[in-house]
Amino acid sequence: MAGNLTEYKEKRNFEITPEPAGLQDYSDEGLRFVVQHHMARKEHYDFRLEWAGVLLSWAVPKGPSYNTQVRRLAVKVEDHPLEYRNFEGTIPKGEYGGGVVMLWDEGYWEPLGDVAEGLRDGILRFVLKGQRLKGRWALVQLKNKSKLNKLNWLFLKEKDEYAQSEDGVSGFTTSIRTGRTMGEIEAGEDKK
Repeated sequence: MAGNLTEYKEKRNFEITPEPAGLQDYSDEGLRFVVQHHMARKEHYDFRLEWAGVLLSWAVPKGPSYNTQVRRLAVKVEDHPLEYRNFEGTIPKGEYGGGVVMLWDEGYWEPLGDVAEGLRDGILRFVLKGQRLKGRWALVQLKNKSKLNKLNWLFLKEKDEYAQSEDGVSGFTTSIRTGRTMGEIEAGEDKK
């Protein structure tokens, strides 16, 4: 099952936005994931899992939490191209998703079970091996018959040795690749 980038490409003008157009259709590095802190119209975190030649993507308004008691809303958005896992910069104002994007975390992920079945059934469990996010996590689709609610999932930490009573992530305010803050990225400052 190959991913589909049609919706992604329809929403963007690649003559204006610096976002990647989606030319790469495979990866031989293992399954990658990325979390991008996105200061758009509304601040959120974009959680992306590599699968079937694309990055499956969810917008997480409050970001991830290591607290197993916390359930974070994760809204399923269009698939993104694999190259998007390298994107850090500013999407021009007026363009879809206009605002600053920071590479907040990255690494590899390992599915716990069949991914296609998990997406169909609305429960996807996995292990994250990132710089900031580690251990077992899950995405659970909210059960509701309306089309809008089919996009709503919960992003949660499962109990393991990495679980914490605090969110465990709010102190991370710089890019894992460039060391820059959101302000420095927006100002176009060079990598540190």
